[in-house]
Formats: sequence, structure tokens, C-alpha cells
Amino acid sequence: MPKMSPPVSFASLSHRLCAGACAVLLAGLASPGAALADKSDRSQPVVFAADAARVDEARRLNILTGNVELTKGTMLIRADRVEVRQNPDGTQTATATGGQGGRSFFRQKREGVDEVIEGEAEKIVYEGRDDTVTFTTRAEMRRLTAGVKTDEVNGQAIRYDNKTSVYQVMGSPGEGGKPAGRVKGVITPRASEPAAAPPAATPATTSGSGR
Repeated sequence: MPKMSPPVSFASLSHRLCAGACAVLLAGLASPGAALADKSDRSQPVVFAADAARVDEARRLNILTGNVELTKGTMLIRADRVEVRQNPDGTQTATATGGQGGRSFFRQKREGVDEVIEGEAEKIVYEGRDDTVTFTTRAEMRRLTAGVKTDEVNGQAIRYDNKTSVYQVMGSPGEGGKPAGRVKGVITPRASEPAAAPPAATPATTSGSGR
């Protein structure tokens, strides 16, 4: 996979998405100070349902196959196969492959706001150690606000950082390892903060003697 560039602001992405280059594009999902993915998810247990499960205690590996549905707090993964590995630091790594239309599905709520991040790809990796999600091959990711899709990006690979709410989109590789495929996206303008009401005018007073 081509080396990913340093993140840029969300505002600059709205201009760069219209450019004709097949370069790597990055964007924050919201302005600085916005809510992150639900922090409590990291400490929640993994709950799953599948047609079959294989537990390898020696390797600290659980292999789930067939109509897999896995949840961890507000996080949801659906796939044909999910491998869950227990890391030495107590975190978990989940690798999902296959699913409806050959793609796995991921969904997670953002903390403090009525927003959800969701997406599909042929391979999805949730890494608990650094709290990131990577979508690889036919990757698509969306942001939904109050159940309505507001942002959407497509590319060969997408990496989303839950801690910073920043994602990186890459096109398909070309000759010499340089990106050759185009990335696509739709960015909806954020609603501006309501303007503060002007202070009420103080009635003017007149002085003088009456007759």
C-alpha cells in the first residue's frame, strides 16, 4: 500500500476533491473540538453471532465464519469471516472479510453527537491498540447525521482514526507504486452556528423640567 501523507484539514478537502489528481486525500470529519468515536467502545466486550466459531487459546485467536455479526459497544461489524485476536496489552484486533456483495460492513456511533460512521470494503480491520479502522478494496465510508447521509468517500483504501476523527482516502495503485485510481467524495457544508441575538436596546431617557 502506498505511504500515506500527513493529515490535512477538512476544509481543504472540499477543494481538493474536485482536482483531477489521483493523489492521496485526507480530511477531518468535523471542525477542531468535534466529538470522537464513542470512547466507551474500547472497554466493551466483543459479542458475536456466527454459523461457526473456532477458539485458539494458544494463539489468542477466535475465528468466526458464516453470517458473522459482531458488536463492541456501539461498533458493529457484519461479514462472512471475522478473526478476533487478543493483543498482549488487552486490546483486540478484528479482521473482517467478505459479506453481502463480497464486502464487509462497519458501523460506529460518534460520542456526544447524533452521528454515525459506517462503510463497506472487501476487507475491514479494526485495530484496538491505536483505535483505527482500515477499509481495503472497493472501500466506501459515510457519515450520517440524525440518520441522513451527509458525507461519503470512495477509494481503494480508507483509514479512519477514531481518536482524531480524521480519515485518509487512497486511490488504486499504479505503476511504480504511485496512486493511479481516482478517489471520489461528497462533502456537505456544516450548518453554521446560530448568530447571537443583539443586546436589547436600552430606552433613551430625557432630562428637563416639565411645566
